[in-house]
Amino acid sequence: MGFLKEFKAFAFKGNVVDLAVGVIIGAAFSAIVKSFVDDIVTPLLLNPALEKANVKNIAELSWNGVKYGNFLSSVISFLIVAFVLFMMIKGINSLSKKDEEVPAPAGPTEDQKLLMEIRDLLRAKNNI
Repeated sequence: MGFLKEFKAFAFKGNVVDLAVGVIIGAAFSAIVKSFVDDIVTPLLLNPALEKANVKNIAELSWNGVKYGNFLSSVISFLIVAFVLFMMIKGINSLSKKDEEVPAPAGPTEDQKLLMEIRDLLRAKNNI
């Protein structure tokens, strides 16, 4: 029974479940980004360049027999994902910084002031 309890503790630990949710959301987000690149970015931004190269689809781009169109599409997708994640993390960090702001510590208490006075008097007495 010890093995099963240990496995249950590992499998249902918060970090493992959070990671699984992140992977699933990442896969869904990847589909959204792919659609954004293929259906919006490519037609709007790359069509003029594709027309100059006499190519109708980005996958058909080639140079000296090397097809680099799919690679270019993947690079564009990566840059969009990286930018969106950067903006999300930047927003989350700015929210967490506001939560973590600790007010400045209050001045010394009356007891601390009295102890500091005693300390200063002892120092002055020993230096004379």
